[in-house]
Amino acid sequence: MIADTVNPVLRTAPAAPAEAAAYFRASLVFHADVSDVAAALAAGGDPGFVVLDSRSTEAWDQGHVPGAVHLPTALIPEQAARLLDRSVPVVTYCWGPGCNGATRAALALAELGYQVKEMLGGFEYWVREGFEFETWEGHERRTPDPLTAPAAGDDCGC
Repeated sequence: MIADTVNPVLRTAPAAPAEAAAYFRASLVFHADVSDVAAALAAGGDPGFVVLDSRSTEAWDQGHVPGAVHLPTALIPEQAARLLDRSVPVVTYCWGPGCNGATRAALALAELGYQVKEMLGGFEYWVREGFEFETWEGHERRTPDPLTAPAAGDDCGC
C-alpha cells in the first residue's frame, strides 16, 4: 500500500513566487555574508559601511575582522553615538550562526536610528573562509575550510 503522506519538505506548500521574491529580497536588506563583506573591504577605499564586532573583550582579543569597531551589545546604548556615525550603515557580527548576538546588536542599533545589516556566519565563517583576522598578537589567516569556501579560487559562484 502506498502512503498518502507528503514528504516533510512539501508538507507545508512553498510560497507563491511573488511572496517568495518579497521574502528573499527582504532577507538581503537585512543580511550580508562574510564573502561579500570581505570583498567590499578588500576593494580599497571607503566601503560605505562600518563593521561592528558585538562580542566581549575576551572574544575580540581572540580575533576580529580587521578594521572592525569593537562595541559589545550591552554597551551600544551608551557608546554607539560616540563610536558610530548615524549616516554610515553598520554591519554587525558575533561568533557565528549559533549565536544571535549580532541580531541583538543590530536591533539595538536600529532602535537608536542606525541603518544596519547582520553579517551571516559571524566571526566563525570569516575565519573558516580563510579571510585575514587580527588578534592582540597581530594578523592571522587560516586555510579555507572546503566545506565553507571554494577549495580553488576566490569566487563560490553564488
